[in-house]
Amino acid sequence: MPDTARDGEQTLPFDPASAPHAPVTFIGRVSSPWSRGNCPKNVRAARERGEPAKLLIDAAYRPGLQGLSPSSFIIAIYWMAEARRDIIVQRPGHVEGPRGVFSLRSPVRPNSIAQACVQITAIDAALGVIEIDAMDCFDGTPLLDIKPWIATVDQPPADMG
Repeated sequence: MPDTARDGEQTLPFDPASAPHAPVTFIGRVSSPWSRGNCPKNVRAARERGEPAKLLIDAAYRPGLQGLSPSSFIIAIYWMAEARRDIIVQRPGHVEGPRGVFSLRSPVRPNSIAQACVQITAIDAALGVIEIDAMDCFDGTPLLDIKPWIATVDQPPADMG
C-alpha cells in the first residue's frame, strides 16, 4: 500500500485495520483473471472485458448453496484485502474534486467491503464452485457472503427515481 495520499485527500489519524472489533469469517475465495494493474474498476467494466470468474466456497459452507441455480443473480460480498483503509476523503480521477469515502464505490474505505451483483452461469454445489459472468477483484480475494438478488427487495421502486 502506498503511504501517501493524493493532493486533496485526507487520512484518518488511525488505521481501522488495527481496531479490535468483531471478526468476520471468509466463506471462500474469488477466482478471477485479475491482479494489480489489470483489474477493472467495477463489474460493468469486467463484463465488457468478457472474462468470467468463479466463487470457490470452502467445504463447511457448501450446504448453504442449496437453492442457487444457473441464470439467477446473486450479490457477492467480498473483502478487498489489499486496499488502503485509512483515507476518509478521496480524490478519484473520474470526478471533480475530493469526495467523502461514503459517496464512492472505491475499495479504499475503513472497511474494505465490496459487493457485486453477478449472474450464476454454472454451479457445482458438491465442489463449492459457482461460475459467474464477471467480477471486479483480484484473484484470491476473500469472499464474505453471498445473498440472492431479489427484484422485489433489491430493485428500487420506479416511483423513487
